[in-house]
Formats: sequence, structure tokens, C-alpha cells
Amino acid sequence: MQAYLSVFFSAALALASSTLQAQPSAGVKPETVAKGLQNPWALAFLPEGRFLVTERPGRLRVVEGDGRVQPPVTGLPDIAAGGQGGLLDVVTDPEFAKNRTIYFCFSEPGPGTTNSTALARARLSDDLKQLEEMKVIFSQKPKVSSSAHFGCRIVFREVKGQGDGTLFLTLGDRFSRKEDAQKLDNHIGKVVRIGKDGSVPKDNPFVSRPGALPEIWSYGHRNAQGATLAPDGTFWMHEHGPQGGDEINVPQAGKNYGWPVITYGENYGGGKIGDGLTAKAGLEQPLHHWTPSIATSGMAFLTSDRYGPAWKGNLFIGSLKFQYLDRIEIKGNKVVAEHKLLEDVGQRIRDVRQGPDGLLYVVTDSPSGRLIRITPP
Repeated sequence: MQAYLSVFFSAALALASSTLQAQPSAGVKPETVAKGLQNPWALAFLPEGRFLVTERPGRLRVVEGDGRVQPPVTGLPDIAAGGQGGLLDVVTDPEFAKNRTIYFCFSEPGPGTTNSTALARARLSDDLKQLEEMKVIFSQKPKVSSSAHFGCRIVFREVKGQGDGTLFLTLGDRFSRKEDAQKLDNHIGKVVRIGKDGSVPKDNPFVSRPGALPEIWSYGHRNAQGATLAPDGTFWMHEHGPQGGDEINVPQAGKNYGWPVITYGENYGGGKIGDGLTAKAGLEQPLHHWTPSIATSGMAFLTSDRYGPAWKGNLFIGSLKFQYLDRIEIKGNKVVAEHKLLEDVGQRIRDVRQGPDGLLYVVTDSPSGRLIRITPP
């Protein structure tokens, strides 16, 4: 009976997903702000119309509002660039105008060929040329020999519309260590929550559990390369499935999101993962999933009116595999429609953010990547 229910539930969800066919959206125009960026991974916004962009090979650049790409910012730590690793996400402190602090995550080298995801903070100098007072405030444990599945998205937490001085960091399962995503004695396949100084919040869900790492917020994740706050301040993220089963989740404190015990994907080349389950008691279901996989990356809710009322409140996620930006309509925490954008750009969409001007910006993952502004009709 359990197997039958699992198959039925999987089929029902697959049918629901299949009815949400992505429809082309016209009218917006991709405007190239800057080009010639090498595999840009993330962007943040600086005062006076400037941008801060990471390049995965290990460079941080300031891009002027007119598109001029400045020489690399100095002062970065050693970075284990290679495969999916390198310099990854970057965000500015909510009080950047006062403290000039940024946070960035990267693949941190360890002994031999090992590495792990790490999070650092630093002050961006007044002349925008170097990082000062750089300090690594969190390192994923353990370090392993892998060049894949680093996760690495940073989101500042809010409670009732106000920052609480903590942030979330997504951490991948490192591909070869997926079983560790179900264990609480490591940071593999987890979301962690820490203070801006690297401290552990006293109200984290596993602070008092013997044998559990206190930074853990949620677990059972695969490889989350997109995360953001919803308009109501709720933390959302998505994660790559294997062959199929990309997911949107809304991680709650202490909850288990199932990987690799349950998944809507299968092994590369075919074949079930584990017992082939899509549901199991005590494990959380995704809010939405894509099968086949679209290879999700980047994530942002639109809160501005710049594109008209139909777009306000929509969720935007990049597709690496199919090279489009997915505009997703959400009603009552359910995906009700999807619309493909930027298909004519012809590049992998790595990150998407809403700028201070209320417009959407993306970066494309290419050896000659672009920073693009999405101009309204």
C-alpha cells in the first residue's frame, strides 16, 4: 500500500506540473549593461548605480553604471577554483552605506585536494579597489575531495519585516556525500543560520541536541543555488535535483527536506535513487518541482511596480540547462503559471536580482558572460 501511495502521489504531482506549461512572454527587452565577464556567478548593488560581480574563477569586480568593468578587487582569500567551485555568491550588508561591509561565499581549499564552502565578510575600501579586514566567519565541515555541489547562496533573515542580525547560507551535498545530508553531525546538504559575525543564534533548532552541529537550520538538501526572501519575509530556496526533481522549498527550522531518501529525480543515465520514493512520513514535500530538470540558479521575487501589476509578486528563477529566465506566478504558495523570458539571449542564466531601481538584472554563465538589465515594455 505504501509503495502504491508513493507512486500515485508522484504521478499526481507530475501531472500537476505538466499542466503548468511555460508560455512565452513578450514585451520586455534585455539590455546589456556589461560584457566580457568570465563566468559571473552573482551580483550585488552598490551606491551610485554601480554593481559588484563575482567571477567563478576567483575574481571580484566593480562594474560602473555605464558598463565599464574595473580591474579585480584585491584582498580575496585563497580560493579552490575548479569545476563548480570558485568565488560564488556576494551580498552587501543591509547597512552597507554606513559600514561598507560585504559577505561572499567561495570554495575554500583544505589539506591535499579537499575543499568546502566557506563564508567571509570584509570591508570594501572607499576607492572600491580592495577588501579590508577580511575574515572567514564560517567553514562547512567536513572538507572533502570534490569539485561539485557547493550550494553557496546567502540571504539575510527577516522577522516581521526587520532584519534580525542573522543570515542563511545554503550548502550542497558535495555530490559524493549525499547520504550525509540526512545526518546532523556535518554541514553537508544543509541550510545553516549564523550571526553576521559567525556566531550561532541561541534559537537555532539543534543548538541543544547532542551530536548535532548548532549552525544547522534545515537538512536533507541536495544543491541549492538560489535563495531569497518572499515579500512577506519568508525564506525560500530552490535546489538542483539529479536527473529531474529540481525543487522549490520554503525551509523551516529543524525540518528534513528528504534528499536522498525522497526525490522526483533519478540517477544520471537512469535508475532509481535509494528505494525510489517520492514521499515518506516525516519528510517535507517541495512546494514545486520540475521533471525533467531545468537546472535552476538564481532566485528573486519582484516587489516593484516597474513591469505592471501582473508581474508584481512573481518569482524569477534562471534556467541553466534551457537558457531562459522563468517568470513564475505564485498564488497561495502554489505555482499556477510559468513564462519563459530571455530565450533569445542564448546563455545560461546564473543569477537574478531586483535592483534599487525596481528593475530585474541577471548575469549569464559564460566565458564571456553578460550583466543584463531587463527593460519594461
